[in-house]
Amino acid sequence: MRMLNRDVPKGAAEVTSRWIIMGVLALSLLGHQGCAAAGLTLFGVGAGVTTGTGVSYTLDSIAYKTFTAPIEDLQSATLKALKRMDIRVKENQPNASGRKIMAEAGDRTIEIELDRLTAKTSRMQVVAKQGWLFRDRATAAEIIVQTDQTLETHAALAREVIPAAAASAAKK
Repeated sequence: MRMLNRDVPKGAAEVTSRWIIMGVLALSLLGHQGCAAAGLTLFGVGAGVTTGTGVSYTLDSIAYKTFTAPIEDLQSATLKALKRMDIRVKENQPNASGRKIMAEAGDRTIEIELDRLTAKTSRMQVVAKQGWLFRDRATAAEIIVQTDQTLETHAALAREVIPAAAASAAKK
């Protein structure tokens, strides 16, 4: 083996070993490209679990969560959370599956859909759009977290009559 080392210049041996290492890494990455979706899914689940939010996301950054609460309680808690966050409700209308709430926060447009799954289970979906292209996952997640907190800590507040400002927006 020593004779081979003498025959090959020192710089050439280093370059060859680097190419071999890079080739092995490239083959390894190519062999695992199907696992990227699984890794991204696990990352998203891990991110939600570690922050304690339980908020999930679709691939296009729509935040959603299912609540064990009637849609009326979820709507009331959502409106209270938006008011506490100083997010202005522009529209609050019924739709085919529940309610659609449109709101504004600075330069963001917030779209919230509340879907009745059963009499005691509802699903909340939040999209915070910034301009035409960008989505703000952090704001969408915080709206869900604040709504969840209102439902858990202020269950009686969540069941109160819908605030007058939101009710007037709902009539428009």
